[in-house]
Amino acid sequence: MAERKKVRKVPMSRVDTAWLRMERPTNLMMITGVMMFETPLDIRTLRKVVEEKFLAYPRFRQKAVETPTGAFWVDDPDFDLDHHLRLTALPGRGGKKELERFTSQMASTPLDKTKPLWQFHLVEKYDGGSALIARIHHCYADGIALVQVLLSLTEVAEGPKKAALARRWLKKEEHAPVAQRVGAIDRYVQLGNRMLEKGMEFYRDPSLAAVLANEGVDIAREIGLALSLSDDPETVLKGKLGVSKRVAWAEPLPLDEVKSLSRALGCTVNDVLLASASGALRSYMLERGETLDGVTVRATVPVNLRPLEHARQLGNHFGLVFLDLPVGEDNPMRRLERIAASMRVLRKSRQAVATFGALAAVGMAPPPVQSFALELFSRKASTVATNVPGPQMPLYFGGSRIRDLMFWVPQTGSIGLGISIISYNGQVHFGLIADARLMPDPDSVIRRFRPEFEKLLYLALMARWEGTFGAEDAEALMLEVSS
Repeated sequence: MAERKKVRKVPMSRVDTAWLRMERPTNLMMITGVMMFETPLDIRTLRKVVEEKFLAYPRFRQKAVETPTGAFWVDDPDFDLDHHLRLTALPGRGGKKELERFTSQMASTPLDKTKPLWQFHLVEKYDGGSALIARIHHCYADGIALVQVLLSLTEVAEGPKKAALARRWLKKEEHAPVAQRVGAIDRYVQLGNRMLEKGMEFYRDPSLAAVLANEGVDIAREIGLALSLSDDPETVLKGKLGVSKRVAWAEPLPLDEVKSLSRALGCTVNDVLLASASGALRSYMLERGETLDGVTVRATVPVNLRPLEHARQLGNHFGLVFLDLPVGEDNPMRRLERIAASMRVLRKSRQAVATFGALAAVGMAPPPVQSFALELFSRKASTVATNVPGPQMPLYFGGSRIRDLMFWVPQTGSIGLGISIISYNGQVHFGLIADARLMPDPDSVIRRFRPEFEKLLYLALMARWEGTFGAEDAEALMLEVSS
């Protein structure tokens, strides 16, 4: 009689458990990505790449199982790759609109919880090549780790030296210094547990944060500050959510142009891009009849807490910070200045580590406390904003060159809007995912992104003649624009 193969069972981390349990019909905890290829990719090649590279991560053969004692990773004894690889074709002309519509459908469709929580959908005959849509549950990994997984599936045609450079892109990650603060993460998790145990008590009396802060722990103050933030204002960006999502992406911007503008204005690339996104949201909200004088909405922004030497490990190792988006400010330069100032403050704070500890606590809390904490945090923001710096050279997947790519992270609780920014091969790609009830046509925001960036570019060039910033930076900027 054949011996039964032993099934592995590994406890799921607290934070990964939190993302597993955050799943709601109105907000699926799925990271959705799309890659567009210059030449066709066939299903046999996709299968070979997945078998040899993606499944080299044993975790992707495992399914998430919840029990009364916690969540576990368990080998799927009935693992069938055919379930996870799907072949499809777009209707009609099969252009960008059709691909956006199909991606929206996939972003709205739950993964099968009886199997490993991921799928790849190969779209044939898209724009002279193919497209690949990936869906992976957030409990497997965060965005930084999943970009590393993506890189592990690709190759660089020019040789191993450039391939090594592509895989070292993370060393330039903007928030890397934060990773050095994670030595006391266990203590932060314990404090997160204590804060959540207070539940409604803390909500009614935010001064309880001072009790923990008096123990000499900065993280308690950060949790207290986050929980004591006012709810985001009721605007067209907030409301009752449905179960359908809509995605859209813009034509890319030249990364060199964005970098030149950021240098000339003394801010970061991220500041420029988020200011452009804020301007696009402002224009859309005004068109929808909002009165925005003095209005600010918040975005939750993921911050990497992963030590660089662990960049390719799976799991969730990030915190969240609450960033003010001054949509009520009509001057593009002042919007940029306010966002840059807010980001400088947040980079010096421990808010990201605080929210990491709180997420870990949520993962182990009773369901009523989980629901309460999730709703409490999500009421304080209107959108999630993610910026991932990718490799600045062309990548190939199974021999097909990747022309464009985009991804979207899930929103939590009552948040119905997600902003995604990723740089790749000298271009900056901007995408949006929205609840269909709140924003049935996210392209109405997407098409405003480039004009808002160009406003900043124009104002920077005008400021050159007024001597507002250095001539050397301005000349470099103008050379970039003219080229």
